Amino acid sequence: MGMTAVDRAPKQDRSRATRQRLLEAAVACLAEHGWAGSTVSVVAERAGVSRGAAQHHFPTREDLFTAAVEYVAEERSSALRDLFPQGAADRRAVVRALVDLFTGPLFRAALHLWVAASDEEQLRARVTELEARVGRETHRIAVDLLGADESRPGVRESVQGLLDMARGLGLANLLTDDTARRDRVVAQWATLLDTALE
Repeated sequence: MGMTAVDRAPKQDRSRATRQRLLEAAVACLAEHGWAGSTVSVVAERAGVSRGAAQHHFPTREDLFTAAVEYVAEERSSALRDLFPQGAADRRAVVRALVDLFTGPLFRAALHLWVAASDEEQLRARVTELEARVGRETHRIAVDLLGADESRPGVRESVQGLLDMARGLGLANLLTDDTARRDRVVAQWATLLDTALE
């Protein structure tokens, strides 16, 4: 006797939920333990699933971790857009939100993945492609939220400079809590962007 559509729906929901738990556990493990300490077994245990279930969804370790970083990057992009549902907003708030993207566990996890990719040929191509996609999407969101007209000279570079600066602040945050200096830098960049984008 075959499964009906009603029978399949709960199974698909459980499968999606398992996949999501694995992705979230993978990012948390990568952020906390780095690449060397993040195995499929460690992630499966944290997600509360068997190693076999993890490998059913993600056949290789590289599949799991690149999918995890991509998943959370998409979630963060959606959350960033949801902060400003009307589009262009106060530039200082947008700069702050963009900087916040680079100071959380996603950035820490992505950084571990980048370091691993620099040493592992098999991982490098996948991470490079993923980072290019995430970078393009973040740039598009920044342009939209800042109300930037990239047809004007220097505007594209100003937006990219903001994202590069935010990434640098994220790197500095890995070693020390630099909140006070970061707040001053955010305020200055918002002022610079007001001049560059007007």
